[in-house]
Amino acid sequence: MGITRRKFTLEFRTEAAHRVIDTGRTVRDVAKELSVLENSLSTWVRDERRRMEALQASSNEPLSVAERAELLRLRREVAEKDKDLAFLGKAAAYFASKPPKQRDLR
Repeated sequence: MGITRRKFTLEFRTEAAHRVIDTGRTVRDVAKELSVLENSLSTWVRDERRRMEALQASSNEPLSVAERAELLRLRREVAEKDKDLAFLGKAAAYFASKPPKQRDLR
């Protein structure tokens, strides 16, 4: 029989991450205290810090008119680049499927 894998609730993971973030203790100390793997706790801490940063960033002021215009321009540019990449992928597949004839190589 294999070892059963422990599953932790979101609430437990969040509380564990905040023990590291709020108290300034090391991941190793908190992991040992809670009997969890250091790698798991490190992942939880990283995810919680990202979530906190995203929450803080989203609560700031909305985009200005210039920022919104730049965002729209960049989105159009990315869409055009995606179309170019799709075309180039199809062209590459076409040419890869039709190798040149021996006489065309000269």
